[in-house]
Amino acid sequence: MATQKRWIVSGEDSSVHDEPHVEGRRITVRSIHEWIENGDLDPETVADRYDLDIAAVYRALAYYHEHPEEMRRVERERAAAIERHRERAVTSPEDLE
Repeated sequence: MATQKRWIVSGEDSSVHDEPHVEGRRITVRSIHEWIENGDLDPETVADRYDLDIAAVYRALAYYHEHPEEMRRVERERAAAIERHRERAVTSPEDLE
């Protein structure tokens, strides 16, 4: 009987990240999706660039599409966190006044 390697860890099951990511790495499903489907990288380039098994890259893409509600929630949480930090950022001397 063949065993299936677990490629993706959900944020709920992870002790290192709060969103789905490649097992043993901090590379998120969301990032892989962005690089390939909204960027200009192909899966092989992502695998080579980040020293990933090509199967992990495809599994991340599959996970993204198999869990649309979870991924929308993760994207909303990420956008909210960015906005919270942006509001606190000092970008000019006037921000200090």
